[in-house]
Amino acid sequence: MIIRIAHVNDGESIAGIYAPIVEETAISFEEMAPAASEMSERIEKILQTHPWLVAEKHGRILGFAYASQHRSRAAYKWSCDVSAYVDGGARRTGTGTQLYQALLTTLIRLGYANAFAGLTLPNIASVRFHERIGFKPVGVYPRVGFKNGAWHDVGWWRRPLQMLDNTPVAPRPFFQHQDAFGLA
Repeated sequence: MIIRIAHVNDGESIAGIYAPIVEETAISFEEMAPAASEMSERIEKILQTHPWLVAEKHGRILGFAYASQHRSRAAYKWSCDVSAYVDGGARRTGTGTQLYQALLTTLIRLGYANAFAGLTLPNIASVRFHERIGFKPVGVYPRVGFKNGAWHDVGWWRRPLQMLDNTPVAPRPFFQHQDAFGLA
């Protein structure tokens, strides 16, 4: 398996992994699964500022992970939100862990201090996964989303990436430095 930077032409495979999560669960609060073209547009937009990675084995994408802006105010620029999704047949194979490890390492090298993950609750598997790789719970938004006929809580987990001093340099945009990360 290789971890590499996503390409816009990965939109179809990524949409295929994500669609059952949108359509069959409350894990994602999207109500309609995005088409391949929409996913390609998202990849292109995210890569301007943050990393979007895929795990690939024998030409097949097994999962993806990406970071995005945490909040729009300038003071939040050292924090980002992260997400990872793995194809149903590739879960519990270490794919998600390898994706997140590569993503978090890349975020550190770009200059980020914190990664946040929002998890629809209850989701024991996702909570255990995030805590196993160093995320700690920071709070819960109760009954914040309504999907599939029920209200859902969203818990937030934080993973400190590095301690920055009181004169931090702004994180570097991913698109300007992606060749420096050794990702296939």
